[in-house]
Amino acid sequence: MAKYILLSSLTPDGQKTLKNKPERIKEVNKEIEKYGVKLLEQYAVLGPYDFVNIVEAPNNDAVFKMSVELGSRGTIKILSMPSITVDELIESLK
Repeated sequence: MAKYILLSSLTPDGQKTLKNKPERIKEVNKEIEKYGVKLLEQYAVLGPYDFVNIVEAPNNDAVFKMSVELGSRGTIKILSMPSITVDELIESLK
């Protein structure tokens, strides 16, 4: 399975949802599994993004579908980036 880094920002509607129901974060984490995406790690951060997530997925299509579905709700914007480990990078450059 490939790993992806997801940088996400809450919209004003998403901020309201989080304030009124903080546990919604965990509910969404379970929902992404129906797209074949598995959450590995999740961080709330300060700065231009609100969350950094590390996920595993079978392919780009699964991540794209998940991102479109979550984004269409109007509560979050997601930047998805495929990633490889440094060791995998080194090996690919040999």
